[in-house]
Amino acid sequence: MPAVRALPADLVKPEAVMEVAVDVARDIAGRRHPARPYRVRTDVDVAQVPLFGEDAASS
Repeated sequence: MPAVRALPADLVKPEAVMEVAVDVARDIAGRRHPARPYRVRTDVDVAQVPLFGEDAASS
């Protein structure tokens, strides 16, 4: 099994809600499929979505 390492991330102030399509499939080299944009959610306000790392139940 490959070693797990932390990847760098730049957190930004959210200004829009975007729905994405993701799956757990991997390609022949073992890489995960990338997330694909699906649609902008104009019916959901940014304040309704928990920030990365927050518990959805506590928002």
